Amino acid sequence: MRITIDIMKKNYGQFLKTGTERPAKRLRMQIIPAGFLCATPGGEAHLFFRGIAMTLKTCLMDEAAVRRAIVRISHEILEKNRGPGGLCLVGVQRRGTPIAQMIRDSIRQFDGADIPCGNIDISYYRDDLSPEHESPLWKKAALPFDVEGKTVVIVDDVIFTGRTDRAAMEAVISCGRPRKIQLAVLVDRGHRELPIRADYVGKNVPTSRRELIEVNIPPFEKDMRVCLMEM
Repeated sequence: MRITIDIMKKNYGQFLKTGTERPAKRLRMQIIPAGFLCATPGGEAHLFFRGIAMTLKTCLMDEAAVRRAIVRISHEILEKNRGPGGLCLVGVQRRGTPIAQMIRDSIRQFDGADIPCGNIDISYYRDDLSPEHESPLWKKAALPFDVEGKTVVIVDDVIFTGRTDRAAMEAVISCGRPRKIQLAVLVDRGHRELPIRADYVGKNVPTSRRELIEVNIPPFEKDMRVCLMEM
């Protein structure tokens, strides 16, 4: 069996297309934000990112470690803001959304507070788009609660160059004028291109440009883990 992976850049994303010479039974293919993960029935896994095959280097966090990081971040958020008053959580689509929900549930469990939690699509606010690439499906941000005068904690899975989180801040500000914006991430891998620093970090992972952080979070993946991939 031969698997052909073609990666086409269109608009802002990496749109991926696969083809096989013969149908493959039990061949599992899973789209993730960074690229394309293909696992064969024999258990071999290859991540294709911008046309380059990536291999698993190490597992950085298993499910227990991810949950511990979420609990710690939740406590830090309450400590830094002296309680849940005026707080709201905004997850960056896609994997920032379930992480934000986990933080909300964690705070509810040990504090009893029900913090507003929403998610935001940053497509409209990216800085790597030109007008001719705009899609009619992209809309300005909207949240199910008012952010005026609130402390908004933006939640993302990985902070890298900082450009995604800059766009997230712009999206939040377009919804109102928060009193304060903070940033919580599960992994900080370095290589910032903008002067942005996360207020809450689950794990700092020094990486090279040849490495990639893969975050698996339900409901997008079955297992919860964070892995380091290498070219």
